[in-house]
Amino acid sequence: MTENDLSYKIIGIAMNLHKNIGAGLLEAAYENALAFDLKEAGYEVKQQIPMPFIYKEINLEIGYRIDLLVNQKVLIEVKSIENLAPVHFAQTLTYLKLSGIKLGLLINFNTKLLKNGIHRVVNNL
Repeated sequence: MTENDLSYKIIGIAMNLHKNIGAGLLEAAYENALAFDLKEAGYEVKQQIPMPFIYKEINLEIGYRIDLLVNQKVLIEVKSIENLAPVHFAQTLTYLKLSGIKLGLLINFNTKLLKNGIHRVVNNL
């Protein structure tokens, strides 16, 4: 399954989740519920993956973490905030670059219509 096919399936599952529980919960609630639904659908899901930060050949343990990684192909950054800022897109792209993953989904569950909170972020490697 390609990254695009996988992202399409992930978006459908996220939209169904949002339809069932709506907006207004904490980020952790959406992250865990989405991970559960993705696993239930048969996908390999890793949560809170430590992201190494290497600066001048020194590995700095500073606590960056990928929210979700699906089938080792699609990175998901989960938010539950009033509005996404440019820094959230930059953060997702940085995680993609550091991990070598091509495609990320930045999903803000704190929206009336989830389609307005889903953004594809592409790492052109």
